[in-house]
Amino acid sequence: MTMQKRKLGTQGLEVSAIGLGCMGMSQSYGPADEAESLATLDRAIELGCDFFDTAQGYGPFKNEELLGRAFKGRRDRVIVATKFGFRLKGGPRGLGDITSRPQDIKDSVEDSLKRLQSDHIDLLYQHRVDPNTPMEDVAGAVADLVSEGKVRFFGLSEAGIANIRRAHAVHPVSALQSEYSLWERNLEPEIIPALRELGIGLVPFCPLGRGFLAGGVKRAEEYPEGDFRRHDPRYEGENFDANMRAAGIVRAIADEAQGMPGQVALAWLLQKGDDIAPIPGTKRRGFLEENLAAIEMHLDDIQMRRLDEALTPDKIAGPRYAPWIMATVDR
Repeated sequence: MTMQKRKLGTQGLEVSAIGLGCMGMSQSYGPADEAESLATLDRAIELGCDFFDTAQGYGPFKNEELLGRAFKGRRDRVIVATKFGFRLKGGPRGLGDITSRPQDIKDSVEDSLKRLQSDHIDLLYQHRVDPNTPMEDVAGAVADLVSEGKVRFFGLSEAGIANIRRAHAVHPVSALQSEYSLWERNLEPEIIPALRELGIGLVPFCPLGRGFLAGGVKRAEEYPEGDFRRHDPRYEGENFDANMRAAGIVRAIADEAQGMPGQVALAWLLQKGDDIAPIPGTKRRGFLEENLAAIEMHLDDIQMRRLDEALTPDKIAGPRYAPWIMATVDR
């Protein structure tokens, strides 16, 4: 397997075509297993994956610390993306208040650099748009960090078109991170065309539809307390049944292609444009190897059209988030 490279934005950021979302190594999807997580990070590098996604809020803080330990002595071999944007004290469900005041951004970056054991962050995202801080001030603060050499590239997460344009006018945005998959197509009508107009790359998180597109998911009540899926609307009741039926097309095409359903979902994304670099999350080597092998799968035009037509938004049951999380998305 030879991992391809992709360019995000026009400022020089180049990453492996498939990255690794690291959040689940520290939270949301069952108990942490540091030994297996470190082994998974090692294996990713061996296989040519160099794009790793974390955030100060994952853990909180623990995920950045994990990557700091994992990449010590080989920081030059990896592209690390992290995020600022929460004051991690109180707030809804312990998430913390949203804040992107310039001084908060700069303080957050200093703390992230210490946890990552690094002198720079390759890609710094605003985790969520702060409605109380003008986007021009946010972009200006990141521009200062770029000029100081502490940050290489600027990104946004779950931002809407107006704020993408406002940020990009102050300092070039290299990538937007947002949920995008066969399962969640909300970016297609307006966001993706705007990104391409501006020359901004797309980094889809949850590219496997929170597990539905890869198979092996259970009903919400079968997951333990503390697991994100226990309260995911798409895992609940009749929504679960409808969504399992909808994902059947992915399983069918996987059989035709002699691959795995998750590989079909990733291949679909990769073929949607060479400015797209998905970051499927896992904390296990076996799933990592399966995901990265999607680089070798090719779907023909008929298979792509069948997937497009079978998994339109009206076929998916339930909202993508609970209301309190959806309220943080700038749409």
